[in-house]
Amino acid sequence: MPEKKIVIAIDGYSSCGKSTLAKSLARKLGYAFIDSGAMYRAVTLYALRHHLVKDLIPDEEAIINSLGQINITFQYDRETEKNTTFLNGENVEEEIRKLEVSENVSPVSAIREVRHEMVRQQQRMGQEKGIVMDGRDIGTVVFPNAELKIFMTASPEIRAQRRYLELFQKGLEVSLDEIRKNIESRDHIDQNREESPLRQAIDAVVLDNSHLTPDEQLDWAYRKAIELIERNDR
Repeated sequence: MPEKKIVIAIDGYSSCGKSTLAKSLARKLGYAFIDSGAMYRAVTLYALRHHLVKDLIPDEEAIINSLGQINITFQYDRETEKNTTFLNGENVEEEIRKLEVSENVSPVSAIREVRHEMVRQQQRMGQEKGIVMDGRDIGTVVFPNAELKIFMTASPEIRAQRRYLELFQKGLEVSLDEIRKNIESRDHIDQNREESPLRQAIDAVVLDNSHLTPDEQLDWAYRKAIELIERNDR
């Protein structure tokens, strides 16, 4: 592996498998993985626990005033070979993936001060390069100078099916129609929010993984990364 390291930003729509690809790519490259989506989910979980969001309407002032009390960290779990998200020292990896958090994460993450605080923490984590990061605005806001930007997409129907299977395997009973509506709602909010809306960076390469296996998309992304790493290492 060349010594020169780069920053890899992976953006795209919800339930496209951004985190799965980012984690696998980071592991294969020996890079650090920063799960920005998990950070916003952790903030949302904090808001739900403290009754700062109700019926998809966040109490913006209260959430903003609570940001100083929210500390998000990641640890690598050697047994599962996955990153684990901690909220103020508590392992919340499973809880932040539940539907209640999914339903509320878009309105909470749309709050300008929340995004500014998360971006500040993310940029601090990535100062040394050699990182892979996924989210909605990594290539446009957090790391606009990232050497490799990947924008992921897939059809809404396939994304809903993937999300349904993921929740079903965890023993959660949710209808496919409910998940599809949730995905459509999140797409609309993500693309139309005032602060850091979901946009494809001009210099991003598009990965439509509607009909790709996880291994196929990992191979595709790995080749893209190696090409840039070797180019920068000359």
